[in-house]
Amino acid sequence: MEPARLNYLKGAVFGVAAGSIWAGWSAVTRLAVTTSLDAWDIPALRFGIAGLLLFPIVIRRGLARDSLGWLGLGGIIVGTGAPYALVAAAGLRFAPAYDQGALNPGCMPLFVAVIAATVMGEIPSGSRKFGLALILSGALIIIVWHGSAWSISRGFGDALFLVASFLTACFTVIMRQAKLDPIHTAALVSTGSLVIYAPVYLALRGFHVAAVPLADLMAQVVFQGIVVTIISLVLYGRAVVILGASGGSAFGALVPALSAVLAIPLLGEWPTVSGWVGIVLISAGVYLASGGPLPLMRRHATMPPAPQTF
Repeated sequence: MEPARLNYLKGAVFGVAAGSIWAGWSAVTRLAVTTSLDAWDIPALRFGIAGLLLFPIVIRRGLARDSLGWLGLGGIIVGTGAPYALVAAAGLRFAPAYDQGALNPGCMPLFVAVIAATVMGEIPSGSRKFGLALILSGALIIIVWHGSAWSISRGFGDALFLVASFLTACFTVIMRQAKLDPIHTAALVSTGSLVIYAPVYLALRGFHVAAVPLADLMAQVVFQGIVVTIISLVLYGRAVVILGASGGSAFGALVPALSAVLAIPLLGEWPTVSGWVGIVLISAGVYLASGGPLPLMRRHATMPPAPQTF
């Protein structure tokens, strides 16, 4: 197998695994914030555990200020740390899981492209521009075309998902520039979030989670604090390192449909017809915005052009 194709497949495995976890996060967190927990609890569970587990890595490797600077360090903490988790979880209190799955990771390539074009002068190719247009069209359908299911609260939730998507896009661009080891990045995000968020949470909420049923609490602790915060971030980080920011973000194409499918048995939430249309458009747009289908493109690149017929 060609080294370039093998490298792509390796990055794809990391991307698919991360995308599957993200899809599960939408449904599991929506279930949590509409039952025994609230949006303030989610960052505490995510980064209280992960921050403690990964703190020794920060002690050994430091704050990576030579690669990030203080602004970059703050950017990755905000981008996928406690501020991001709070915004996304709050959105799930108001809007369904499939809105989150489509608008948050689904719109991230659009924001990455805007940031890259504005800050670094990168101009996307024609196919990627078409993919970005599909993402924008799908997002507008999901936000606007709710019909009788539309409400002010749902619109507010969708707006929060877009804010969360922008924050993650900032994280993605910073990671591409810094080229940090993914586990070091996860440690910085988790420990920084713990230090910043824990005092705020304790001051506002105290020991609220002590009243949550133990089984529900432990399930969320493992999922939020280990699977999502550590495992998915390392997987996604590896995908970005191998494939680049746009290529890594391409696996957000899996998340809209998987989020909708998982929400059906867990939450009883069925997307409307317009919702499915938006999900399909965003998924296709994310795929095209990544430059896919990459293996097919590579194969054609090595073949002589086909004769034209009239």
